[in-house]
Amino acid sequence: MNDSKVILITGCSSGFGLITAARLAKSGHRVIATMRDTSKKNALLSEIQKRDTQLDIKQLDVTNKDSVNAAIQSISEDYGYIDVLINNAGCGIGGAFEDLTDEEIRQVMETNFFGVQNVTRAVIPLMRPRKNGKIINISSISGLYALPMFGAYNASKWALEGFSESLRYELQFFGIDVLLVEPGRYKTEIFKKNLHLAKNHDNKNSPHYELSQHIRKLVTERLKDCHKDNEDFAEHIEKLIHAKNPPFRSQPDIEAKVFLLARKILPFRLFSFILNKKLFKRYKK
Repeated sequence: MNDSKVILITGCSSGFGLITAARLAKSGHRVIATMRDTSKKNALLSEIQKRDTQLDIKQLDVTNKDSVNAAIQSISEDYGYIDVLINNAGCGIGGAFEDLTDEEIRQVMETNFFGVQNVTRAVIPLMRPRKNGKIINISSISGLYALPMFGAYNASKWALEGFSESLRYELQFFGIDVLLVEPGRYKTEIFKKNLHLAKNHDNKNSPHYELSQHIRKLVTERLKDCHKDNEDFAEHIEKLIHAKNPPFRSQPDIEAKVFLLARKILPFRLFSFILNKKLFKRYKK
């Protein structure tokens, strides 16, 4: 394709990263799909084989600066530059704040926030000389409103939102655009295999045990009822890549758009009241 881009994507062993990498490769882009553990590449290999396309798979652990620098150095030697960076790698740990350890909270922040900074810091020098580039940070509607038992995940995404907005102002003079994508409920691994529970979540002596079990059950039910296709998400990303003046914040699904609108126009007390009703109508303390 004439408008082929060199695109680096993190977190491509499953979910959004896997489907987005495969779709963009099929569209003719030169895609570097990275993952922390390349032994988990089979699902991606199967997807690109199904689509009759190809891409480059590299090891990159966003939480390890040596791993990040080694991957970016290799990309620089192979490609010379990067047009688009998609910071997609993420993880979540569910549990009440009092049940979470410092280590568990730091683990979420290291991947979802500091990991983004690690990769972005290494990639900017490959964009700046060309006065061109897009950095697309995958946030969440959890970066716009909070839920109980997801405090660490919420905090990491709220931090990402603030960082991205600040970085956007800094990089505009170098022709580099910074975008935030805030998806809602999708059947991705972030809320299945990659959603870990606090070590103490099954501790019946915890004052939060009953609430924790209620929220866990509610999330499981909501995911079963979720039919949104990750392909729609990938299509949204592809449109942002080709857009001349893309919005700084965008939501790929209607649910996220509705929540964002409600968060904007409703007084916090009313928004909180509605959320409480939805979350706790079947909860009995």
